[in-house]
Amino acid sequence: MTLALEGIKILDISRVGIAGFSTMILGDLGAEVIKIETPRKEAGPYLGSSVSPLGEEGRAEAAYQAINRNKKSIALNLHSEQGRQIFYQLAEKTDVIIEGFRPGVVKRMGVDYETIKKMNPRVVYCSISGYGQDGPYRDMPGHDPNYIAIGGALGLIGQPDGPPILPLNYVGDWAGGSLHATIGILVALMARERTGRGQFVDVSMTDGVIALTGLLFARDYFRTGAVPKRGEIPLFSQPFIGVYETRDGEFITLGCMEPHFWKNLCHALGREDFIPYQYTEGGKRDEIFSYFREVFLTKTKDEWFNLLRQKEICIAPVYELNEVFSDPQVLHRQMVVEVDDPAVGKIKQVGIALKFSETPGEIRSTAPILGEHTQEILQNLGYSEQVIDGLYKSGVVG
Repeated sequence: MTLALEGIKILDISRVGIAGFSTMILGDLGAEVIKIETPRKEAGPYLGSSVSPLGEEGRAEAAYQAINRNKKSIALNLHSEQGRQIFYQLAEKTDVIIEGFRPGVVKRMGVDYETIKKMNPRVVYCSISGYGQDGPYRDMPGHDPNYIAIGGALGLIGQPDGPPILPLNYVGDWAGGSLHATIGILVALMARERTGRGQFVDVSMTDGVIALTGLLFARDYFRTGAVPKRGEIPLFSQPFIGVYETRDGEFITLGCMEPHFWKNLCHALGREDFIPYQYTEGGKRDEIFSYFREVFLTKTKDEWFNLLRQKEICIAPVYELNEVFSDPQVLHRQMVVEVDDPAVGKIKQVGIALKFSETPGEIRSTAPILGEHTQEILQNLGYSEQVIDGLYKSGVVG
């Protein structure tokens, strides 16, 4: 079966997982992804969150490094002239290049978009950075907490009387960065089909956070000037949506926003008198909150879930990570899969989220160790074994 992105070639010169998650998605859908990695003796003490493990002893670790599945690894010193020339040979025949350095770094390395497009005008070149390629914060260092702070998301997360609470890095890194990059790359490839030209895709994680936050809050703010307060956003400060503790010390979530779901919940809890007060303030809201907190302590998490999900009520259990992969819906949707690894045997990995009727994704290989495909890639470029040996000895490749 043909994969959706079969024939698309991608060079990933990133070091952290943000770009790596994007290329994992594209690789799962059929793209050929080559990771351009730093030879280990050239790397600094921080190697990055998606750098391939080193040596044969690293194969067991690589098997579980899902972010690098469906990829090949070449260890190439881009600070050397010979290393850059090898990169240029690869870039001439590639469709996409993705990088995640601070602005200006790839230009100093000589592998920036302006350089590459002269030899390959069809290339789609995606740069992911914290604040984007221009503006007063362009050169500032940062990580996910900084981007969600400036993007307005962090200030909204937490209780009204408490400080902002850091979520996992899904908002800034993965949604603001990785997913926006994936969308940008695919759109640029579609545009190339019409124009014949590639282009530069500038992804700012902060911009991505603002886009995500703005959909929820910008309408009222721009219209009335009202500033949403932490823990007091109207939709999320009502009893019908939230987290409640259960008898076993676990938790469930409610999301009964539509009136008919709210009515179903009130009927199920034997409190039809609450129905007129779905969107209420003051003492009545406090009364409903208090009742819900008490009543949900009378049964376990599983008991409430099994009871209420049969009554057209928006409810879900709050899972620990080990519980997620035992859930029948998760198993049915193949979000945990068994993969054959040549070194370790059968292992489990997270499945492919995007489902296609005609061109489904596929995990074709587990992650490589550092430089596992260096020789293969150089041979495909036409290098002889003698020349390749010299490149290894000189530290150009690893």
